[in-house]
Amino acid sequence: LLSWPLGPAPPPRPPQLERHVVRPPPRSPEPDTLPLAAGSDHPLPRAAWLRVFQHLGPRELCVCMRVCRTWSRWCYDKRLWPRMDLSRRKSLTPPMLSGVVRRQPRALDLSWTGVSKKQLMWLLNRLQGLQELVLSGCSWLSVSALGSAPLPALRLLDLRWIEDVKDSQLRELLLPPPDTKPGQTESRGRLQGVAELRLAGLELTDASLRLLLRHAPQLSALDLSHCAHVGDPSVHLLTAPTSPLRETLVHLNLAGCHRLTDHCLPLFRRCPRLRRLDLRSCRQLSPEACARLAAAGPPGPFRCPEEKLLLKD
Repeated sequence: LLSWPLGPAPPPRPPQLERHVVRPPPRSPEPDTLPLAAGSDHPLPRAAWLRVFQHLGPRELCVCMRVCRTWSRWCYDKRLWPRMDLSRRKSLTPPMLSGVVRRQPRALDLSWTGVSKKQLMWLLNRLQGLQELVLSGCSWLSVSALGSAPLPALRLLDLRWIEDVKDSQLRELLLPPPDTKPGQTESRGRLQGVAELRLAGLELTDASLRLLLRHAPQLSALDLSHCAHVGDPSVHLLTAPTSPLRETLVHLNLAGCHRLTDHCLPLFRRCPRLRRLDLRSCRQLSPEACARLAAAGPPGPFRCPEEKLLLKD
């Protein structure tokens, strides 16, 4: 038997693509009452039940969905699910993704999960009303799905602590999509309507900041904390006369940016709407210079609940 010639090995089976089946959300508007199995209607109308359901959390709502088919149908109302948190899940299963789409949340937290690029693209194409998206700690391979997904209602995007992000990759995210319609003279970037952007811990350079100023002009909150390449020239770019963020920034987080020095502090006086400036853990900034900036303010004085943290009510 050992000398018997072996036949050719069978060809490897092709990898199975992920398939996510989701039922469409129920028709809107929902009926006020639905018949029970006995033939009678529910004792309370749908509006009254929704008022009760609004006081319940996600776990309690999932328990209510097991009571009967009527409650299961009404508990899918998107007003009961404004925010969904799937953070720190090692794997996202098809039932999880289908449940997210059926509930249509306005805010979705996928931070530190193993979401794949295909899963994220599948979700974003079915969540047109998504306003807040948290992807901190995910891989760039997954986050790159943002480059091909429409996000018309997005207002907050969290991309903190994503590894191996380069200027070329951020350029693909910030630039407008290449497939514009024929005859279109002006193309909007994907982040034109974003008001809060969190980029802590990324390898941002001044080249990426120039693109950010051009294609995300409505930012009121910007988090650049612990970005190793952010220094005094970066602050000059953010507060330059040609910068649109000079008039829109309200919250700016530069904590842990060790290249900042005392020479950049007077530049923050160019931002009249600034209400929160976080400069904690910046080694080359002296507490005395920060105290002088807080006393003068841009414009008006700030209070300092902590050293190098400037707040205005």
